[in-house]
Amino acid sequence: MTPSEYKKFKGLDKQNLRDHMTDLELIFNMLGEASTAEIERVTNPDKFTEHKKASREGGKVAKVARLRLESKTKRKIISKENYLDAPERQKRIGQKKT
Repeated sequence: MTPSEYKKFKGLDKQNLRDHMTDLELIFNMLGEASTAEIERVTNPDKFTEHKKASREGGKVAKVARLRLESKTKRKIISKENYLDAPERQKRIGQKKT
């Protein structure tokens, strides 16, 4: 997903997307960024199209890792869960205890 699609998926408007990602979403996002940076260090691109290619390759590294984990756990990594939902979820948990 593009960042815009991801924000829409999570029901965000002007909020920072990273602030609303789960730990695993952040980890895979960081893996894509780190992979892209490493690919760029090795290939040393100087044209926009070369940078774009490196970005896509870095994203593929993260995608493959995410899909492998999803196949092992039988659970999706990408989640609609976000920080905005936490207070309501905590309220419901608190109500069940009483």
